[in-house]
Amino acid sequence: MASLSVSRHNHLLSGLLPARHKPTSRPTRVRMSLRDDGPSIAVVGVTGAVGQEFLSVLSDRDFPYRSIKMLASQRSAGRRINFEDRDYVVEELTADSFEGVDIALFSAGGSISKKFGPAAVDRGTVVVDNSSAFRMDEKVPLVIPEVNPEAMQHIKAGTGKGALIANPNCSTIICLMAATPLHRRAKVLRMVVSTYQAASGAGAAAMEELELQTREVWIKLRLCSLLAWFELYLPLRLCEEESGFIYELLPDGVVVLQYAFNLFSHNASVLSNGYNEEEMKMVKETRKIWNDKDVKVTATCIRVPVMRAHAESVNLQFENPLDEDTARDILKNAPGVVVIDDRESNHFPTPLEVSNKDDVAVGRIRQDLSQDGNQGLDIFVCGDQIRKGAALNAIQIAEMLL
Repeated sequence: MASLSVSRHNHLLSGLLPARHKPTSRPTRVRMSLRDDGPSIAVVGVTGAVGQEFLSVLSDRDFPYRSIKMLASQRSAGRRINFEDRDYVVEELTADSFEGVDIALFSAGGSISKKFGPAAVDRGTVVVDNSSAFRMDEKVPLVIPEVNPEAMQHIKAGTGKGALIANPNCSTIICLMAATPLHRRAKVLRMVVSTYQAASGAGAAAMEELELQTREVWIKLRLCSLLAWFELYLPLRLCEEESGFIYELLPDGVVVLQYAFNLFSHNASVLSNGYNEEEMKMVKETRKIWNDKDVKVTATCIRVPVMRAHAESVNLQFENPLDEDTARDILKNAPGVVVIDDRESNHFPTPLEVSNKDDVAVGRIRQDLSQDGNQGLDIFVCGDQIRKGAALNAIQIAEMLL
């Protein structure tokens, strides 16, 4: 029987490179863990990338619980997971799985959330859902705890009254962690975002595919170089022409185009207005979270061959003047944000530096020269897509339910 082990540092490629930056300490945490007076919790989609990260974050933050259910599809049922030195058997997800459960963390896709989320609520469970299923439902709070905690202040766990709370899209979370403190000071009128999104946003399969493709391309280039060196029948020029074959080796892969050593428009469906679904999520979710239907948002979302942290270029136009020095000070004092903005050494946020970290990093803070006065800023933001972009944000919401 297959088994999984989750520890406090169970992260793909963690420690790959020494970090030049160590972020500020994490926010004050509930330090109780397994205890009789904690809530009962369930993790739906526990064998997936975000599901595994749920467990890591629960452990990292010593989240209190009296019991925990590991839930997944019938295919994963029976697998064993070791969590905090205890063995658990993955159970098949059914509507009855939520009897006696106070908080359920969902990350199993929109269709699963639509089917089982309401069933859990009917049984008195508060559902924190990581999919897009309920984000734009007017009755469902869409929450980033550092941004709009008031949206869920009427919901508490353990009361017997179920509820749905939606986790925003990862790109929206990472963007608004940096933009919101500035919005509060000067009011954003227009925001232009370009995202550079990691493989983790497409799930564990995409991460594995990127790793495999990178290895395959490297092997092929080495082989071509070797053949060219010995002047054999396959010249290096031919290898270069044929290098696009790599993605064809993966007919069942989740990414149609070659991923390694390439970038491409986000793999979400393109809508009739020319925007893809990921881009429109950022537009609609920003308006809902900020409770501002008039804010103008446009986005271009791109997949890049990075493993697990997103980067975003953000241009902001303000109603009130805001200079870059004041903006930098605001961001330095913003919860969950760290500033990496060293112009002298050309050191700014990178995906590797924020991987497996809680904080969102902000740099390249500069006045927008295309706007008169101090009415605009450009910033560059990086954040771990699996952690703050998904699991950490959900656990922070769960902490607010206690």
